[in-house]
Amino acid sequence: MRDTKLAGQFFDAAIGLLERVRDEESDAIAAAGAAIAETVAAGGRLFAFGAGHSSLAAQDVVYRAGGLALMNLLSVPGTLGVDVMPATLGSALERVDGLAGAVLDSSPARSGDLLVIISLSGRNALPVEMALHARAVGLKVVGITSVAYTEGTRSRHSSGGFLRDHCDIVIDSKIAIGDAELTAEGIEAPFAPASTVVTSAVMQAMMATAAERLVERGIEPPMLRSGNVDGGHEWNGRVMTEYADRIFYQQ
Repeated sequence: MRDTKLAGQFFDAAIGLLERVRDEESDAIAAAGAAIAETVAAGGRLFAFGAGHSSLAAQDVVYRAGGLALMNLLSVPGTLGVDVMPATLGSALERVDGLAGAVLDSSPARSGDLLVIISLSGRNALPVEMALHARAVGLKVVGITSVAYTEGTRSRHSSGGFLRDHCDIVIDSKIAIGDAELTAEGIEAPFAPASTVVTSAVMQAMMATAAERLVERGIEPPMLRSGNVDGGHEWNGRVMTEYADRIFYQQ
């Protein structure tokens, strides 16, 4: 059997981070879940945004089996990671002033809605401006970011602020600067990032909390079923019809 020491070390590191976030961010996650439920109950719409690899966790809660049907991806063209060539263009777009405001203004988002913004560093212009503009037009903003970056890097936004400075609720992913959990002899750069594992878990924990809070309000959570189980497509069709005015990935 091959030596899997590094694989085991990564699992240990990821599990340790998940435990820290579970224990230390439980209040913030609960608040975010409650805010999502409140938005749904009030007839509002839900959006998630992330650029680069941060977009993966946003996409993970949109139109998926076991997911909340009302989560919509707020997409900024060219910033989803490797959807453009060269891929480095996406990183450059994250630093462009004015882009977030233009995207948000042309989106279906409106006052009373909720936006989850995911940005590991929280230092680039795009997520900071997205949060600023969203709150200015009446959206509630949940930010998932690494607070370590606010203490060890400088903001790239003209305000000098980070994403965490412009959110109603902030959840700290606990990821260290550089997003690499392992080092090893013969490998010159740190490696094995865990931000996607942790942030996706946070997003699912928020969705679970939101579902729980909706039930407490006497509202059946509009969840999606897998299309690969009998009756799944029919179930999803009914949910999407009932909530058609708040689902935008179907239009």
